[in-house]
Amino acid sequence: MNKKTVKDLDVGGKRVLVRVDFNVPVKDGEVTDDTRIRRALPTLRDLLERGARPVLISHLGRPKGAPDPKYAMDPVAKRLRELLGAPVRKLDGATGPEVEAALDDAPEGGVTLLENSRFYPGETKNDPELAEGLAALAELYVNDAFGAAHRAHATTVGVAEKLPAAAGLLMQEELDYLDSVLRTPERPFVAILGGAKVSDKLGVIESLLGVADTLLIGGAMCFTFFKAQGYGVGDSLVEDDYLEEAKRLLGEAGGKLVLPVDVVVAEAMEEGAEARVVPVGEIPDGMMGLDVGPETVEAFRSHITDASTVFWNGPMGVFEIEAFAKGTEGVARAVAESRATSVVGGGDSVAAVSKLGLEDEMSFISTGGGASLEYVEGKELPGVAVLPDRIDRGE
Repeated sequence: MNKKTVKDLDVGGKRVLVRVDFNVPVKDGEVTDDTRIRRALPTLRDLLERGARPVLISHLGRPKGAPDPKYAMDPVAKRLRELLGAPVRKLDGATGPEVEAALDDAPEGGVTLLENSRFYPGETKNDPELAEGLAALAELYVNDAFGAAHRAHATTVGVAEKLPAAAGLLMQEELDYLDSVLRTPERPFVAILGGAKVSDKLGVIESLLGVADTLLIGGAMCFTFFKAQGYGVGDSLVEDDYLEEAKRLLGEAGGKLVLPVDVVVAEAMEEGAEARVVPVGEIPDGMMGLDVGPETVEAFRSHITDASTVFWNGPMGVFEIEAFAKGTEGVARAVAESRATSVVGGGDSVAAVSKLGLEDEMSFISTGGGASLEYVEGKELPGVAVLPDRIDRGE
């Protein structure tokens, strides 16, 4: 990554506005998964150790541009206080004279967490007035929220245009790992894609076919490929509008694109549904494919075992339901047991890895679902593009 990082900034004694990604699940006033908070700690500790006064801002959930107690940042502040081991003060606003006055009185050696950025309607519109108000709070800006970098919001783009800016340590790590996969992968490079729709991942498929040696396809989107090949798919989810695209991809990919050989089927996508395994092309009428089968898991495992680099995004089936979780679990364990450099690209794949307790067995787990996919697809991420490049002067 050739962007300036927090390490390039002289932060001593300065107030630094840090865009973090604390969009975490909260239930009954408690954070139920603190992964994103923990991943921000290296940047925050670096700033504190160098005498900075960090001011943090994040969105949480999807409030409608107005204060909503359901999405207040108080539970996040509580968990951050426990993890950081330093004072954490939470304010009830994000801009304005009261916030500025509170920051002027902030004690040294701790951090201040502002209220949810999406309580302000100007956030998602990248409103210049909101960006100006946020910029007035600090002397420097650091973006450590890779998970929000694909959004051109006031806290990801607007402020970065008004203050000396740099990437945080997590942002740097995210980009470095994804760049290593996309630009200089150690081969063989095996990519694994799951999920429901070809339409959601068409650009990602095309991008990965250009760099990967093998692309393993699971999830419901495989049924669009099967129908494009002329197989019966029963009541499985199919995007008929994308059958021609699926045919094109199959033709262009040659042997690179690997599809399941068997699938788990049932009459309904629900707990307790009677499930059975059938070969591809033998899905009975009235039944739908909801997971890849055991032969597919073993076939995929052989590719993964031989790989030197693995990128994985998307479940192999409806892993939230136990009867349709074995495919995703099998792939997760194969990746964990391999010697490959493994990058898990956010979203449901991360949830599956966490559910199995395999986080420590993966080389890198991305905090950005949509952002990581758009980056893999080759799209420019506004929150990254706005950060200044590092100029190498031989320092």
